[in-house]
Amino acid sequence: MSPSAGISVIVVGAGIVGAACAEALAEAGCRVRVLESAFAGSGATASAMGHLVVMDDSPAQLALTAWSRRLWTERASRLSPRCEDDPCGTLWVAADEEEMALVRSKASVYAAHGEGAEILDAAALREAEPSLRPDLVGGLRIPADRVVYPPAAARFLLDRARLLGTDVTERAHVETVGPGRVRAGGEWHEADLVVNAAGLGAANLTPGLPIEPRKGHLVITDRHPGFLRHQVIELGYLKSAHTLTRESVAFNVQPRRTGQLLVGSSRELVGWDDSVNRALAARMLERATAYLPGLGSLGAVRTWTGFRPATPDALPLIGEWEPGLYVAAGHEGLGVTTSLGTARLVRDLALGRAPAIDPAPYHPRRAMATHA
Repeated sequence: MSPSAGISVIVVGAGIVGAACAEALAEAGCRVRVLESAFAGSGATASAMGHLVVMDDSPAQLALTAWSRRLWTERASRLSPRCEDDPCGTLWVAADEEEMALVRSKASVYAAHGEGAEILDAAALREAEPSLRPDLVGGLRIPADRVVYPPAAARFLLDRARLLGTDVTERAHVETVGPGRVRAGGEWHEADLVVNAAGLGAANLTPGLPIEPRKGHLVITDRHPGFLRHQVIELGYLKSAHTLTRESVAFNVQPRRTGQLLVGSSRELVGWDDSVNRALAARMLERATAYLPGLGSLGAVRTWTGFRPATPDALPLIGEWEPGLYVAAGHEGLGVTTSLGTARLVRDLALGRAPAIDPAPYHPRRAMATHA
């Protein structure tokens, strides 16, 4: 679509990706309407960890996460306090010398792309994070990583879009999405462009999108300020997070501004069964306490499940599906991080602008092999 002020856009979905798309398009002068089947910040956003992290599992993942995290950092001072922005950084921890080799490899990749990373030996790791078990051999600190509260961050972006003239309709049951039109509540709504940012529902609305639900468990503790200084993740997380196995757990714990700890992570391929898998949740907690022994003495407030929209190659679907219909979905566990970058790709592609990064790896009709 050629650039022109005032083109009309319907964004389907008001999770963090849809909210970011609405804001970016409204800032560009588009007339934007958001249709959300439930409420803003629901779906995958409501059950997400809030990490804003640079990930280097592939060059395309690195490009999108690094760009998007920079966008988050640039606006951190303007976020609402409700977003609970915490510049805590990330600690990737190594349990043995084999994992320390991964630390050094990751550090080299980060340095080559201008991303700050600090290799910590065992003593420096203990000083940085005293709650970790003492026999860990080292780690990698990424000081610029952050944590936010995803539902509030999504509502913040949507409120910004509203201030720019965006019309938002919640509880609008979206039935059909097509080029330039959306059917919701039995009524057709037309626009120059439609953006399917419906997250887990995107594939139902646009048949053919290669998105599969991937279930996860989270546990949040009661308040223990100061227990943890960084988001802490084991190096083995990379394998469990980006390999489509039926069931896996990994150590990933975040401190929250409230003083609580958010404990993950698990992954299951079980369709849409949202019940708590108590055995898997117990394995996840055992894994976490193996790294943070004091965690076992903290009280758990809540355990819940959610679904991540996963793609076969672990990259999101961003771009034109057909003329008049764009897709911004399939972000798996990185939708919070990559929402701002995704929104700018959608905006630039739709308005004929040159994107800041190569959009080809995220094209929704790309050939893709299963990620291993």
